[in-house]
Amino acid sequence: MPDVDTGHRITGTVNGAAYDEVVDDRMTLADFLREKLRLTGTHLGCEHGVCGACTVIVDGAASRSCLMLAVQADGTEIETVEVLAEDGELNRLQAAFKKNHALQCGFCTSGFLMSVTAAMREGAIRDEGHAREVLSGNICRCTGYTGLVKAVLEAGE
Repeated sequence: MPDVDTGHRITGTVNGAAYDEVVDDRMTLADFLREKLRLTGTHLGCEHGVCGACTVIVDGAASRSCLMLAVQADGTEIETVEVLAEDGELNRLQAAFKKNHALQCGFCTSGFLMSVTAAMREGAIRDEGHAREVLSGNICRCTGYTGLVKAVLEAGE
């Protein structure tokens, strides 16, 4: 009887910490982060890449972790929402979200924060149109997006 493939060994960094794990070939990056590394800030909403709740930053780019296999992340640098706080304090973007009531239930918040973080690293978000464009890749069922736009603009000042 042939040997059964038990998965693939993957390595990389998540939030600055090295990892070395064996994963099933079909495991998504989202499931890897949540189940293997216990980083539960990354949420799964639609599992079709539409809602954006699972957004993380992979090698500097916002990525839907529900659409990416963990084996595809081998050798990459991944950032999740858990890395955003600075010395236990909310970072500028998180504080702006809090101040401007840019969240309600909070389920989509981690995806929004990671999408906006990646966009802000690419350049300033200076007007409402650009803010709405950055936010358009994520879905929130609770807010009217006004607070989200205000938060993004405030954080970008």
